[in-house]
Amino acid sequence: MHGTELTELPARELVRLLTEGELSPAEAIDAALARIEAVDWQVNAVPTLCPERARAAAGRLAERDPPEDRRGWLAGLPVLVKDLTDVAGVRTTYGSPIFRDHRPERSDILVERIEARGGIVLGKTNTPEFGAGANTFNEVFGATRNPWNTALTCGGSSGGSAVALATGMAWLATGSDLGGSLRTPAAYCAVVGLRPSPGRVPHGPGPVPFQTLAVEGPMARDVRDLALFLDCMAGFDARDPLSYERPAVSFTDAVGWPARPARVAFSSDLGGITPVDPEIARICAAAAGRFAELGAEVAEDAPDLGEAMACFTTLRAALFVAGKAELLARHREQLKPEVVWNIEHGLRMTAAEIGAAERARGRIQAAAAAFFERYDLLACPAAIVPPFPVEIRYIEELDGHRFPSYVDWLAITYAVTLTGCPALSLPCGFTESGLPVGLQLVAPPRGEAALLQAAAALEDLLGLSAQLPLAPRPG
Repeated sequence: MHGTELTELPARELVRLLTEGELSPAEAIDAALARIEAVDWQVNAVPTLCPERARAAAGRLAERDPPEDRRGWLAGLPVLVKDLTDVAGVRTTYGSPIFRDHRPERSDILVERIEARGGIVLGKTNTPEFGAGANTFNEVFGATRNPWNTALTCGGSSGGSAVALATGMAWLATGSDLGGSLRTPAAYCAVVGLRPSPGRVPHGPGPVPFQTLAVEGPMARDVRDLALFLDCMAGFDARDPLSYERPAVSFTDAVGWPARPARVAFSSDLGGITPVDPEIARICAAAAGRFAELGAEVAEDAPDLGEAMACFTTLRAALFVAGKAELLARHREQLKPEVVWNIEHGLRMTAAEIGAAERARGRIQAAAAAFFERYDLLACPAAIVPPFPVEIRYIEELDGHRFPSYVDWLAITYAVTLTGCPALSLPCGFTESGLPVGLQLVAPPRGEAALLQAAAALEDLLGLSAQLPLAPRPG
């Protein structure tokens, strides 16, 4: 099979070919490298490659037997890892000039799990500095461009992973999400990104192991590949104190079940917490309404998330202080302004302010829990505007509403972060100018299986996943 044809196949089909011996890991590596060479110069999504390490891993994989439990087994499939996540011996910059030449001695727990399940790390995908901001650019590698229109942003902070998937440079890629970093780039590139419940995917070890705002998760071209990758990632690891055992039924098996949500709530603005571009709202409403064709009752409703903006701004700033305050003291001149602002905002806060934010998050979580006693699923846009010019750092204003900070145009995703619920961005349509739109689907805590089932059913109905991979389209 020709390399180009291989890059067009779903990840699960590659895994079948690898498992049955019809394809070797070396051939899959060659196909991915050829595609990266042909495409990446137009979009700048995969700035770091490690082909020698990948070939060595393929050789070791050939010497071991597959595990008895094949759940999440990748059988030698090459994957790409976001540049916020450590890979032993591979340049890992976190998008920061401070770490321009950093090569960690050990891998993140997530990478260890992927490699233990037969995945082969082929390279690192671009990210904004420390994942701060939903436009993927940094002073080390520059900007990553949207393949649907290379003059526009791909979103962030998992922008490199989303672009690599959309263009066929990867079958699977990792992402991470604090305020929407898996969901926004997935929406902007017409791929699927899942923010799992905290603890579903172990990661670290890190300096703040008990935080629950930032998680790592899978990205793929369609929901069934996403389920495969989540099976690979999920499970307990004692080094992550919030992690827990994977469920008895695999996520791959779950998406094959005919279960559908009975009651779906849709809100274009999550109860009025943010303005939304009218075209985005219309496309998402039409897509959510199609759950009715699957037998669901669809209603206009949303939990009370009115405290989300103040709450998230405070808790995010406190997290930046915990993880990055020392960098501000030592390397202020090398940090981008948004990171400096976040850390300094946190340093100015009082214990009373942080305590108030924690209590507000408690009320948000309680409102979400009560909401999901009435509904199986919540749907809303995954981004409030279409992709915008890559030179714009972030959205400052929409429909006369001026956002207080660089993160607040992301309220439609970070409000969901505060609930602790799993959330997924699913391609649901295109604007009149041909730009992708993502629908955010949210399920009760630890409800990833039901979320994937609903997303797969709607994905089949919408029929958009066949449009990938695509060649980059110049703006």
